Amino acid sequence: MTSLVVVSHSDPESLTQHVARATAAAIRTTGGEVEIADLAAENFDPRFSEADLDLFRGNGTVPADVVAEQERLDRVDHLIIAFPVYWWSMPALLKGWIDRVFVDGWAYEVTPESGFVKKLDRLTVHLIPVAADDAESFERHGVYDAFRTQIERGIVEYCGATLGSTTFVHESDTKSRDALAAEIRDVSESIATRVADLVGV
Repeated sequence: MTSLVVVSHSDPESLTQHVARATAAAIRTTGGEVEIADLAAENFDPRFSEADLDLFRGNGTVPADVVAEQERLDRVDHLIIAFPVYWWSMPALLKGWIDRVFVDGWAYEVTPESGFVKKLDRLTVHLIPVAADDAESFERHGVYDAFRTQIERGIVEYCGATLGSTTFVHESDTKSRDALAAEIRDVSESIATRVADLVGV
């Protein structure tokens, strides 16, 4: 069984990128196979183009770059997504990746015969949002509820995937480097343990 770590941040030295690399390294120490998909470095185009719209309307073919992403996901059992929190949600690059890749016919299917069918039940998803704000503020303003509604339920569960974990890294701009380093270590090891436990390593 294998894992794919998807990271969405344009700065390779960002905390988000460090989280992604640390998580991949921790999974490898348990004997797991893992690949990192750096959407910014790979120049993934998040724009929902005319070709994507044609596909959505049922009269087009899947664009080649989307096929490549779907094939990469078809090879793994665990998807780990690391991203900064922008406006209580995810960056446009990551949202565009989901918009274009998690489409009807692959992530789910709607047919007159079967109705709505979830197709990603083989996949376990782990989310690592990196936030500048603190946990108390997120709780007070309902950000956790927003994440549960629009991302955990609206994307992960909508497609039939299993939510493995959601682990926030808070105060990314204000905590000390040592504190953040310790937290990243804990987060990455926790997810690696979850992956290993689920696959029986």
